[in-house]
Amino acid sequence: MSPALVPERWPDLPYAAWKPTYETLHLWTQIVGKIRLAREPWLNHSWHVPLYVTARGLTTSPMPAGNRAFQIDFDFVDHLLWVKTSDDHSRQVMLAPKSVAEFYSEVMATLAELGLDTPINPLPSEIAGGVPFGQDSLHASYDRDLANRFWRILLATHGVLSRFRTGFLGKVSPVHFFWGGFDLAVTRFSGRRAPLHPGGIPRLSDTVTREAYSHEVSSAGFWPGGGPIDYPAFYSYAYPAPDGFASAPVQPPQAFFSPEFGEFLLPYEAVRTAADPEATLMAFLQSTYDAAAALGKWDRDALECPVGAPSRPRPL
Repeated sequence: MSPALVPERWPDLPYAAWKPTYETLHLWTQIVGKIRLAREPWLNHSWHVPLYVTARGLTTSPMPAGNRAFQIDFDFVDHLLWVKTSDDHSRQVMLAPKSVAEFYSEVMATLAELGLDTPINPLPSEIAGGVPFGQDSLHASYDRDLANRFWRILLATHGVLSRFRTGFLGKVSPVHFFWGGFDLAVTRFSGRRAPLHPGGIPRLSDTVTREAYSHEVSSAGFWPGGGPIDYPAFYSYAYPAPDGFASAPVQPPQAFFSPEFGEFLLPYEAVRTAADPEATLMAFLQSTYDAAAALGKWDRDALECPVGAPSRPRPL
């Protein structure tokens, strides 16, 4: 491919233009994510429910279905939702301007046609005031270009988070996309138990929240904005937040601590327009983790290692 035709790695994502598609797509991913939730056995920290970034979009990865397996893929290049089975059957649903109710009906009909009926809880998660999927005719936007831009940001971010993940010997999550909050995240664990989480997340059981935060974490990722933050941003937080965490010095200069969210934020625009976006994002990830680990007195000698490189075993 000619360099002039290579898509921009860190594209612009204007929030006002993107918001209608974002709100619709958030609910579409919840429908697909809840199918995985209904099919998979529970895994610690709800790691059985996320979606994963692919070279074309997002996937559930293979899910059990008796003697078969199937997966559901969002393709943000050809703008299709694929349902594919291990016995060589596939169906597709067009990603186009349509209501959440219509998308929900099409996906459920597709599963039924393939013998994969999967009842799910039709109420949105982590969205206050959401209506059941089958009744939602309000959210019906899908801009192909903006959806593709969002996926390209996820893909670029996935590469940096994956590299950052390699510098940790302790328990660390996969890089995965949580459809509840609509964010791409990676989480490091100190290995110690955490105090009971207070819960209180809209339409998310406190039991689920408390299990997710059963152990001390430093977590970071990308979120496309919402509420008072009307721009996409990278975030980083610690649970429990150690004393002094909010005032810790972090990089780059555009990063700041949000008292309202209880976490550090770095506007996506600061990364996109940086001379070296990957290095800028890595500095944010590393400096906010350093603050959590140092102030939280993690056993850093036992937990950390140099960042990995292709075809080079970790030296001992």
